[in-house]
Amino acid sequence: MYRKPRRYRGLKTTSFVISMMILFLLGFYMGLGANETIVIYHNQTGPRNIVTYIPYTDENSSYASITVPAIDEEGEGLTTILNVQIVPGSGKILANIDRLLFWTDTQNSIRTSTKVASNLTGINLSNYDVIYTIETEATAVEGPSAGAALTIATIAALERKPLDPEVMITGAINHDGTIGPVSEIIPKARAAKEAGASVFLVPLLQSREVTYKTAKYCEQIGISQICTTEKVPTEVSVSEETGIEVIEVRTLEEALHYFFVDR
Repeated sequence: MYRKPRRYRGLKTTSFVISMMILFLLGFYMGLGANETIVIYHNQTGPRNIVTYIPYTDENSSYASITVPAIDEEGEGLTTILNVQIVPGSGKILANIDRLLFWTDTQNSIRTSTKVASNLTGINLSNYDVIYTIETEATAVEGPSAGAALTIATIAALERKPLDPEVMITGAINHDGTIGPVSEIIPKARAAKEAGASVFLVPLLQSREVTYKTAKYCEQIGISQICTTEKVPTEVSVSEETGIEVIEVRTLEEALHYFFVDR
């Protein structure tokens, strides 16, 4: 295997360190705030750097908030608050990560949500920055299941429309605005009901869920009894299981009719 000379690698490392120091000093000199954010630029495949950022507070900005059902590390349902702010800018997507880590799949959901929201509203975001903040006590956020909620909140901010607080949704967001499947529907539905929702929107074919109950089966073979543990599939209605109205939606536009009464 070909190896680069040590001197070359050393120069490359030194240049990288110097570049990072310059970026840090520039950020410090500009007096930016203490909250770190991942900056995801349009037309790029991933975050390029980590910077500090102070949100705008002038009259040109718009804001929306949505409650999102999620799952904790133990598989229990909970809800988090997602805030979206649209401000004058240069087409950046900013995710506030103050003590919070966004995994790659969540970053991809944020990027896709912004593009879908722009397409559905017809609003060009090249002159705006979109800032996402999640209020949670967790240390990390992963998974694509908040994609539909992210998109709806972004549209609410762009169109300056209030969201129905009694409606919640789970589902991944695809580039064409369709809603993809997710897991753990029942605990999310319970969390939505406990948070005060009366309607829970889910992807197609996910208003019913298959659960597996453990059963012990014993069989007498000669003078011995052989017992095995089996998993028996049972199909349950998410609505009947959790006590909340569950409605399947195929696209984001279908979901918006439940969140916006005038749409």
